[in-house]
Amino acid sequence: MKKILVATDFSSCAANAMEYAMELAKLLEWEICVIHAIGVLEGVNNNTYSALYISDYQNHKKEALDAWAATFRTRDGFKKIPITTVCEVGSVSSVLGKYIDNNPVELLVMGNMGSTGIIGLFGSNVSSMIEKTKTPILILPLESKFTYTPTLTLATDFSTKLSPEDTTVLGDLAQAFRSPTVTVLNVIEGSDWNTKPEGEAALRSAIPGVDLDFHYISEENTIEGIMNFVVSNEIDILCLVKHHHNVVYRLFNRSTVNQVMNRSVKAILVLHE
Repeated sequence: MKKILVATDFSSCAANAMEYAMELAKLLEWEICVIHAIGVLEGVNNNTYSALYISDYQNHKKEALDAWAATFRTRDGFKKIPITTVCEVGSVSSVLGKYIDNNPVELLVMGNMGSTGIIGLFGSNVSSMIEKTKTPILILPLESKFTYTPTLTLATDFSTKLSPEDTTVLGDLAQAFRSPTVTVLNVIEGSDWNTKPEGEAALRSAIPGVDLDFHYISEENTIEGIMNFVVSNEIDILCLVKHHHNVVYRLFNRSTVNQVMNRSVKAILVLHE
């Protein structure tokens, strides 16, 4: 069974991400693993003798994680979704990375505070995971809620080729939703206007069984063009390809990731070459 990995710090944005992931798991018939990272010095309280009790502290945190995850199983429609929990010591990114390296994961789901202007625990960790993993990452602002008929937009300059794993995930999501059409957006900077028939054909071949609706817009700034398109077309999930040489990837470099996530109240699905 395919797996969704959900990171939690027990915050409201983590709860929102978990609820969204549960809806996805029900729709796709996938399982969920919920993971919590315990800071290396968490529970020690600067007292060397407290380190003797760190094992008990970790056990208590695992019990809290199990109880937190179980609350979602009590909701209508969620009772049959398989859920496992993992509680490990380390940074959020290292614990997530270790689990992904040793287990098959189709999708990582992480919450963030979005347009509220409060980054919270996951702000820098989302940025770090985007850089270090090749697993698709669904980033969920607190304002982003699940819908069975979402509008999906893939922003691309046609210079990237999605990995087979990522095209499979995108195809699975699009086909599972009741509106299986993905809008493909190409922002053309300046006045050099032209469509990309070869790029369109390559994407259609890479994502079979999904209707692709291609849009071209002219904008002096690619990032502004994408954000304006998302707002004006009421996009629910914005899909972006991680590629160091792709202009769209600038959205997720370390210096701007928090700013972009703060601006967005929509879910962002990060895919990879």
